[in-house]
Amino acid sequence: MAINVLIVDDSAVVRQVLTQQLDGAAGIKVIGAASDPIFAMKKMASQWPDVIVLDIEMPRMDGITFLKKIMAERPTPVVICSTLAGKGADATMQALAAGAIDVITKPKAGLKGFLQEQRAMMIDAIKAAAMAKVGGRARAPSALPVTSKLSADAVIAPCANKPMSETTDKVIAIGTSTGGTQALEAVLVTLPRTAPGIVVVQHMPENFTAAFAGRLNSLCQMNVKEAEHNDRVVPGQVLIANGGKHMLLIRSGAQYRVELKDGPLVSRHRPSVDVLFRSVAKAAGANAVGIIMTGMGDDGARGLKEMHDAGAYTAAQDEKTCVVYGMPKEAVKLGGVDIQLPLQRIPELIMKAIK
Repeated sequence: MAINVLIVDDSAVVRQVLTQQLDGAAGIKVIGAASDPIFAMKKMASQWPDVIVLDIEMPRMDGITFLKKIMAERPTPVVICSTLAGKGADATMQALAAGAIDVITKPKAGLKGFLQEQRAMMIDAIKAAAMAKVGGRARAPSALPVTSKLSADAVIAPCANKPMSETTDKVIAIGTSTGGTQALEAVLVTLPRTAPGIVVVQHMPENFTAAFAGRLNSLCQMNVKEAEHNDRVVPGQVLIANGGKHMLLIRSGAQYRVELKDGPLVSRHRPSVDVLFRSVAKAAGANAVGIIMTGMGDDGARGLKEMHDAGAYTAAQDEKTCVVYGMPKEAVKLGGVDIQLPLQRIPELIMKAIK
C-alpha cells in the first residue's frame, strides 16, 4: 500500500519539485500540495495523509502552530522541510520537540537542483516517518529497496581486536536516528553532572546540530555542545557529532578526544554511527558502553558488534519504546547487543558505567 503524502509549503517551486520527486518513487503517492496550513486542512478533511511534509514559515498559520494542532487532534507523522540555518534551524528544533519525525533541508538559493540531489534522503525520511509510532500507532513496515552503500571501511580501518588496558575514564557512545531527538532529550535531561563523558551521533543535517546541542544544553545538567575537533571526552559533558562530518574517538595516553573528518556517506549517513562505534571499539575497547537507539535502517549495527567484540558493554533500546525499531533490531540480529531495555532505563545503564 502506497504512503499518501501531503506537501504543505508556500513555495510553488518546492511544491512542484517535491511532488515530481516523490510521486515517482516506489511506494509513495502525493495526494496533494497546499500553500499554507489553512488550505491543507481543507484537503485533509476529504483525505487524511499518512505523512505530511511541512514548511515552517508560511502565511496565515506557521508550521509549528499547525504541527501542534495536528498532534493534539490527530497525531500524524510530520517531516519538516526547513531552511538550513539561522532562524530556520532554531524553529526546526522547536518542531522536533513538538513531535516532528525528521528534517529535510532546503537552501534559500539553487532550490530546484538541491531538492533533486536530495531525493534519496527525502524518500528515506518519508518512509521512516510512515513507520514511526505517533500517538501510539505505527504503520506496518514495508520492504525498502536494497541500495549499495559504503561501510565504515571508507573512513576508518577495521579493528585489530587487541585488548585495551583499563583507564579511569569511561566513554558512553550513543547512536540514533529517526525519533532520536526526543529520545536523547529524555535520556540526557535525567543525567547528573557526574555522568561519564558521552559522544553522540544523531542523524541530522548540517547546520542543525549546533541548534540541537544548544537546546539540549539549556535543558540538561550536563554540558552539551556540538563537537569541535580535538575536544576532550570528559565526565559531565556530551559531544554531539556535527552534521556533515564524521566523528571518531581517539585515545591520547589515558585521555579520549574526538576527531572530525570529512569523508563519503557511510551507511548512507554523515555522520555515521558505524564510524563512531568502530572508532570507540578501537580506542576504548572495554572502557566503553555502546547504546543504539531508535532509528530507521542499519547504521550502527555493525559498529556496535565491533564494540561488543572489543569488550564494550552494549545495549539497544527496545521495540516498545522506539519510534522506529530499525537500527536496534539490526544490531540485535547481528548478535552485538548484550541487553535490550526501555528508554527510561537507559540513564540507569549509563550511570552504572562508573560504579
